[in-house]
Amino acid sequence: MLTAAEVEALARRAHDGQTDKAGRPYAEHLAAVADGVRERGGGPEQIAAAWLHDAVEDGALSADRLARAALTEATKAMVLAVTKRDGEEPEAYAARILATPGALLVKTADLAHNADPARLAALDGPTRERLTAKYARMRALLGLAELGLAG
Repeated sequence: MLTAAEVEALARRAHDGQTDKAGRPYAEHLAAVADGVRERGGGPEQIAAAWLHDAVEDGALSADRLARAALTEATKAMVLAVTKRDGEEPEAYAARILATPGALLVKTADLAHNADPARLAALDGPTRERLTAKYARMRALLGLAELGLAG
């Protein structure tokens, strides 16, 4: 199995040169999500999934390469659970996350960082408003909004 340091290095390599919507290095988001999982009591498999949570969705890592990676099946399942699929309805995406052990914590940390007011403030108004609504809807679908677990 890959060590925690090896998973982080793999994720950083996979997203090398990518930036987020505000122009920041994408690895900053990955680190924040991994830290968020750790701070919320997540274990090594969830932390590994946090580092890789956008790798397949962003095309930085193929699903085949993920399948062959020296990761636990639980980590692979979490990564695939939080990977949005083309044309997928948010309800189906949320249901898959809720059905996959460990994935909700990874998505919770991801949403918390994505919805960070300081991060959103770097975006233009229409983008900020669109993303704020999108993240709020996903929190509601995951049952996080009413429980006060958004962050």
